[in-house]
Amino acid sequence: MSALVAILSGLLFGVGLGLAGMLQPVKVAGFLDFFAGNWDPTLALVMGGAVVVYAIAHRLITRRAAPLFDGRFHLPTRSDIDPRLLGGAALFGLGWGIGGYCPGPGLTSIATYTAPTLVFVGTMLVGMLVFREVDKRL
Repeated sequence: MSALVAILSGLLFGVGLGLAGMLQPVKVAGFLDFFAGNWDPTLALVMGGAVVVYAIAHRLITRRAAPLFDGRFHLPTRSDIDPRLLGGAALFGLGWGIGGYCPGPGLTSIATYTAPTLVFVGTMLVGMLVFREVDKRL
């Protein structure tokens, strides 16, 4: 049952990304182009709406003793900011700015089967594999 809920949640997320315009790298680049004068604020409204929905849902859900499809909540235990977190955030931002995708929209856009999307997802997967190997050695 939980696998079905995960699949349906992923489909809903993908549809939401498409409706919000986050599958269009040009729109994402316009949102990130704050200082050059071509800023497109529409994704800020999408993100703001998502934050409001999440804030309300989080407060309601965490009042429960456990989630619906698991025995307990799996919440982060760390709250510090370390170099690894900052480096990951910087790489995420660079990838988003250069490619016009972050991982969710990139994976969703595979359905378009365009070269830029396939290159983005391929390099993202290579980066994940390289990180895993480097992380093992540290």
